[in-house]
Amino acid sequence: MAEGAELIAEIEGLGEKLTRARASINRRFIGQDRVVDLVLSALLCGGHGLLIGLPGLGKTRLVDTLSTVMGLQGSRVQFTPDLMPADILGSEVLETAADGSRAFRFIEGPVFCQLLMADEINRASPRTQSALLQAMQEREVTIAGKHRPLGRPFHVLATQNPIEQEGTYPLPEAQLDRFLLRIDVDYPDRATEKDILIATTGMEEAVSEPVFSDGELLAAQTVLRRMPVGDAVVEMILDLVRACRPGEAEAGARVNDAVSWGPGPRAAQALMLTVRARALLDGRLAPSAEDVRALARPVLSHRMALSFAARARGESLMGVIDSVAAQVTRIEAAA
Repeated sequence: MAEGAELIAEIEGLGEKLTRARASINRRFIGQDRVVDLVLSALLCGGHGLLIGLPGLGKTRLVDTLSTVMGLQGSRVQFTPDLMPADILGSEVLETAADGSRAFRFIEGPVFCQLLMADEINRASPRTQSALLQAMQEREVTIAGKHRPLGRPFHVLATQNPIEQEGTYPLPEAQLDRFLLRIDVDYPDRATEKDILIATTGMEEAVSEPVFSDGELLAAQTVLRRMPVGDAVVEMILDLVRACRPGEAEAGARVNDAVSWGPGPRAAQALMLTVRARALLDGRLAPSAEDVRALARPVLSHRMALSFAARARGESLMGVIDSVAAQVTRIEAAA
């Protein structure tokens, strides 16, 4: 009982701190509560986020604000076709000392930080994109045969522009799967756009204040993993993920007909973590079935693909995911 009461107190205290963090972020990134919650969820789960949206929607501003509010050492890399892996990871240089002796010295690249913004990641070549694979998965890089650990915590928030395809290199499925969430950044509504105009075109702009430190974020990630998840929610996660895989017994006719390949176990792991984060951000002690349904798109959409025939018919991957999530929700409600 004492341990349970202690966990409840930690969850409630973390929820209050997250409320302050959201308020601080919203001073500079106005009116995009869903996006803010998804990015905070990625950080709370110890994962990475892929932000997809048109230019000028504040993606860079959001990541810069996050590094301040969450107390993380931030770094930004603008990905271009001529960017090389060493430009991200760093390289060894040969130095000559005053006595004439020579030795190699390693110069760290921008990846040696706690929050890396990979801006327009799909503009770099596959060779350069692959330089991030080990960093994102293992939180370390290997250079000249030596393993070099990255910052703790370490998160990557990458951006993509969905309308420009010329001169870009689509991310391979192996790298897409390393992103915990796909976060779509849409146009603001009229009222929000008015608030943005007033807040950003005057003599002074709002300033966000630090709320977390890097140690406090690591502690929050530990608390999140201790949050209980009910059996019904676990079963719903399994039902949803398996129903999105063509050929599985749980898959319906639409999935078998329209989906080329579906999500792997990492998608179920992502849902198990992110439903806790959503509950935490809403001030609840445990996730619900609604959390699973709400997170179906950001967790699954970059982990599955439509078949050629479905694309030719004009089907939408988001529509397939929504239909599966709705069907699973009805089944769970009936049970």
